[in-house]
Amino acid sequence: MSLDAVLTKAVASVPECLAAGYVDAASGMLLSIRTVDSHPREVIDLVAAATADLFNGPNVSMIETLFKRSRGMSDDGHHYFQEIIINSDNLIHVFLRSKAVTDYVAVFVCRRTANLGMALTKARMAMPGIEAAV
Repeated sequence: MSLDAVLTKAVASVPECLAAGYVDAASGMLLSIRTVDSHPREVIDLVAAATADLFNGPNVSMIETLFKRSRGMSDDGHHYFQEIIINSDNLIHVFLRSKAVTDYVAVFVCRRTANLGMALTKARMAMPGIEAAV
């Protein structure tokens, strides 16, 4: 199944999901996105860049390095942060790092009225299909 088709399926399965995308966080490039509404291209492009900053920004990288050092772990490229949830005024933003390609991140945007636990669970359940489509 294509990445576009898998993301369309994910939008339908995650509660009150308005959009889902897949981002290459190493480059900040949006690999695919599916939304229920149209959005300005500038906003969509910024989502990819912001996702890259969230997972690979200099401060986040420094935190990961310090955590590894304090725990006596080698800096083997493993990323400490795997999931990030952001609650904005009207939306829930769920970011999940791929287990298959650690520089890829799935983004799910749901209405704030969605049950956070269900949205997170369904987003996690969608990840193997998304990873297999790339």
